[in-house]
Amino acid sequence: MSDLFTYGDAGWGDEILRGLAVTVQLALSTLPLGLLIGFVIAFAAMSHRPALRFVGFGYTTLMRGLPEILTLFVVYNGVGLLLNSALRRISPEAAPVDFSPFAAGVIALGMVFGAFAAEVIRGAFNALDRGQVEAGLAVGMRKSQIFWRIKLPQVWRFALPGLGNLWINMLKDTALVSIIALDDLMRATKVAVGVTKQPFTFYLVACLIYWALCLVSEFILARMERRANRGVRRAGA
Repeated sequence: MSDLFTYGDAGWGDEILRGLAVTVQLALSTLPLGLLIGFVIAFAAMSHRPALRFVGFGYTTLMRGLPEILTLFVVYNGVGLLLNSALRRISPEAAPVDFSPFAAGVIALGMVFGAFAAEVIRGAFNALDRGQVEAGLAVGMRKSQIFWRIKLPQVWRFALPGLGNLWINMLKDTALVSIIALDDLMRATKVAVGVTKQPFTFYLVACLIYWALCLVSEFILARMERRANRGVRRAGA
């Protein structure tokens, strides 16, 4: 069995590691996009303008109601069609281009992550003590100063547990991109299974790798939560 995971032509160790690298890169690339979408949609949902609130709540309702795999298909095929349609309008003789599966995965997973993150962030803003904002205004702080010095640090502390759970879910959802031919960990595992006809061995290894990624993430998130909550007095302490 150990020969299956050696490097080179005789084993699948290098293919599995390359797939793991793609999975980690995909997750890390998706996170900032998802957080950006989450903040934008959260601000829209909390806006005093009805049109923006409609956009915010509409986006979260739509994206949370769609299966992630369907969103991935729509982005991968739809964006590719739009790109080629735009190219034909600009230059009718231009050769068609293939939309990158990696980019499709980042966009689709970022859209889904952003929808759920928006609700977490909106809840964190609603949990803020209004008295602190009023105190900031009373001492002459500008709204931008209140946001960066009072609101955002506390929103980060309130939202971090929920965002951490979303990160772990998104890390596992990266396995979906294997269906659009991105050479991630799951696709490398499927190819190895197809060649060696040993599904239990390779799928078990894939399970252990995903589990290890989640354990590392939970450790890092726990450290981040402790740092974010430093100086906060617990009830009953």
